[in-house]
Amino acid sequence: MGTTHSPRSDTRARIVAVALELFAEQGYEQTSLREIADRLGVTKAALYYHFKTKDDIVHGIVQSMAAPIDETIAWGREQEWTPALRDELIRRFAAGMSERAPLLRFFHENQPALRDSPAGLEFKERMIAMVQLVHGPDATFEDRLRAAMSLFTINSALFLIKQDASEGQKPGHVPEHAVPVATVEEAMAAAQRVALEIGALISPPARV
Repeated sequence: MGTTHSPRSDTRARIVAVALELFAEQGYEQTSLREIADRLGVTKAALYYHFKTKDDIVHGIVQSMAAPIDETIAWGREQEWTPALRDELIRRFAAGMSERAPLLRFFHENQPALRDSPAGLEFKERMIAMVQLVHGPDATFEDRLRAAMSLFTINSALFLIKQDASEGQKPGHVPEHAVPVATVEEAMAAAQRVALEIGALISPPARV
């Protein structure tokens, strides 16, 4: 049986994975294409065959992260809004982001550098579309806010994980109160539960 993966797509995926490692270790701005090539064990020329700039790599990251969001948006636009649809949209979004936690963490940790980049703006447009689908038509500002917060719960979970890790790494640091440190899997599961709780507060559109 054939496969949908080509050597070129596999190489691109490997480049994205290695770039994410370096971005996480050093930050986006501090990482050069030379360092990415060195970590991969290839020449810069070989890297240029797939990605000409760091922005191109970030665009590849967005494409990978956006795949489940695009699928959810396309599906949601074909449905009539109901509370059940709202919950399913949140579940699908949470599941897709949980599978791509390293990509989402990259966005969270490099927001200043990505905010006005083409890749960042593309991701913002997708998030706006998701928020609109979750709150449905004729939503109040409060319900629009609830829809946004329900989706941003995933990002907030990663923020807490990073905070817990950084606190634990401080020499001699003893927290005033013991805080249970969650794994990524536990945090993502908790984020989905909280997202659904927030989403449940969104009122159905008024019937005329």
